[in-house]
Amino acid sequence: MGFMDGLRGRRKPVRPNLDSLFAIPSAAITLQVSLDYLSTGEGAVAFRPAEGRAFADVEAEIRALLDADEGPPIRVVSDHFGYTWIVVTTDPPDVGAVVTDLHAVNVTLSDHGFGPQLLCSLVPFQDPRGTRMALIYLYKRGTFYPFAPQADERRDSVVELQVRDLLRGELPWEADLSRWFPVWDAPGLQDPV
Repeated sequence: MGFMDGLRGRRKPVRPNLDSLFAIPSAAITLQVSLDYLSTGEGAVAFRPAEGRAFADVEAEIRALLDADEGPPIRVVSDHFGYTWIVVTTDPPDVGAVVTDLHAVNVTLSDHGFGPQLLCSLVPFQDPRGTRMALIYLYKRGTFYPFAPQADERRDSVVELQVRDLLRGELPWEADLSRWFPVWDAPGLQDPV
């Protein structure tokens, strides 16, 4: 950051620390013990869609990388907001494996020049009643926030704040609540079929 940027009040953007994702398995234990939330065994990375040969090659590389352990294949889906999601799944649910796969997807996309298109990573959880909640990592901010969707595009703010307060010391939280964006229809947050 230059001198003039400092005078103008501009701040150097926070660099993503993808290793923060590896704090999720520990947070998952706290969620299970305190709130009965269990990992669904899914996770997803969202980004602005990219087209062309370069992205097709990166997608093939990600598939080869994640399929090397003979786990479930990845899925690529689009939401109604125009974002593309790379979805990873483990069966039985293994939040550690999900986080490792999400880290690999993020690093691969970033290393191939798609970092500016990355939006977030999402790890969903479910309680015994079937209520879903996700921990979301904002790539450009290097922070987390919880998202607890309800029917009719409403959210459970009480659960979100409860999760934030419970995990305050375990994850770097997004302090600006206006950046706790809803991710309606994100993979892994719909009711199980």
